[in-house]
Amino acid sequence: MAIATVALDTGGSEAVAPFVPEGFTLPVLVDAGHETVEHLGFVNVPMAVWIDEEGRIARPAHAAHVERSPLRDLPEPEGEDRISRMLRQVKRIPDRGDDYPEEVRDWARRGPDSPFAVAPEEVAAASRPVGRAEAEAAACFELGQRRWGRGDREGARRWWRRAHELDPSSWSYKRQAWSLESTAEGELTDLIQAPTEAYGTGWLEEVERTGAEHYYPT
Repeated sequence: MAIATVALDTGGSEAVAPFVPEGFTLPVLVDAGHETVEHLGFVNVPMAVWIDEEGRIARPAHAAHVERSPLRDLPEPEGEDRISRMLRQVKRIPDRGDDYPEEVRDWARRGPDSPFAVAPEEVAAASRPVGRAEAEAAACFELGQRRWGRGDREGARRWWRRAHELDPSSWSYKRQAWSLESTAEGELTDLIQAPTEAYGTGWLEEVERTGAEHYYPT
């Protein structure tokens, strides 16, 4: 069994490197083009796909927390400031962090007999072609990346706003655009992702609008 990690970031390896812990031994692949979004169905992070020795998908894209966030065990905040509201939403996002590592181990031991593996027909059903809107969103996001890489920031924003409209379920598209917009030069990725003039909305507003229970696909 082999585990590889994938970082989705238009900024490439330079943007990813500060987040890789010293001594980290797993392979770290950098998906600057967000191709795992289009081909494997990653719409948020962290997510994972299980692939068996024959190259077949044993479990399609799913939330993959390996440990429980300590933020979930903090007292329920009562304030209406942005951080308090964010913490309330974080506590409501579904999380199986304590259980997920054992699910992976069970699949490694038992293969297709593991109850956490998905039947081939279910994998095929989950792999059906995306709709027109999702396909156009992927194209718009790629066009935005090309504009951003050429230094055309407003052109990138225009295409990314369209991608967000066409596929609002993709947090990968939204979080990437927000981070690039709100992260100061030379700083690490902005995790607050507050609304900006370019997009008019941010992480908190979108989670409150769609519901924390829908933050990851079921």
